[in-house]
Amino acid sequence: MKMKAIVFENFGPPDVLQLKEVEKPVPKDNEVLVKVYAVHVNYGDILTRNFRKISPRKFYMSFLMWFFAKIFLGFRKPKIKILGSEFAGEIESVGKDVERFKEGDQVFGYKGMNMGAYAEYLCMPEKGTVALKPTNMTFEEACTVSGNSLTARNILSKVNIESGQKVLINGASGGIGSIALQLAKNSGAEVTGVCGTPRLEMVKALGADKVIDYTKVDFTTKGETYNLIFDVLGKSSFSRSKKVLNKNGIYLLANFKSRQLLQMLRTSIIGSKKVKCVLSFEEDIDAIKELVEAGKIKSVIDRSFPMEQAAEAHDYVEKGLKKGYVVITFNNNDKN
Repeated sequence: MKMKAIVFENFGPPDVLQLKEVEKPVPKDNEVLVKVYAVHVNYGDILTRNFRKISPRKFYMSFLMWFFAKIFLGFRKPKIKILGSEFAGEIESVGKDVERFKEGDQVFGYKGMNMGAYAEYLCMPEKGTVALKPTNMTFEEACTVSGNSLTARNILSKVNIESGQKVLINGASGGIGSIALQLAKNSGAEVTGVCGTPRLEMVKALGADKVIDYTKVDFTTKGETYNLIFDVLGKSSFSRSKKVLNKNGIYLLANFKSRQLLQMLRTSIIGSKKVKCVLSFEEDIDAIKELVEAGKIKSVIDRSFPMEQAAEAHDYVEKGLKKGYVVITFNNNDKN
């Protein structure tokens, strides 16, 4: 049987994304077949689609990680032809050994670097990163909080935020940053979010106590100091940020190059202000469901695009126009 999927055969701009018919997957004995209703257009999708033009200097991680990414994603042609890592939908069928899910269950999940969610159907292992959809979220909302929440939760768990501390999130409107903002607020911190002009209201809506527009103000010159600066994409620098870190303050990075790793090593030996570089490997998506249902994580949707307009969705995100999360919908999604 066939299904529709958003496929790209070449690296390049948004218009390389084409809606095509491909083989519909068949679940193995330990897998579920998910009818996809919504997928999140996130930073990883944009990066992967245009990865041929991403030089080691432009890449947000070290040269070695860039090289491994090149091997995994392809040097001249994409090895992964269908993007999308965060999704929400409904289980259409289950393999004979599956016990945790049943047909008709509404689920959300995360496919990681293997991607493949930009399609009408996908298969997930029963014990993979998939869980029942939070009851207080729509499919569009749920598809934006799976992988990003796992990453943000895991990274922040390494720094032990305490009530009353002052936290700055640089990149507070992105997938990871927006969740980190909410988790820091849940811990009782006073949170400052740094983002671009179009997303100021979104960051305020997510609970930021203060918002800084990076296009107008450099947060390192504001005069305020922080216990923690979480720079999601490493857009600032420790040399500038340390002057606005309190004694024993931490400069936290989710994406980093060799220079930051050396800074982490050096600051672990000398000085009271520390650099921490953290990779996330958490897979407890049920914990994310609980946080959402407890009202501790929410989603702000800007726009939903039908699958026929995937290129337009990418163009909208890539141009920096989004004011919240952007999703692509499948299977004529009219369910919530």
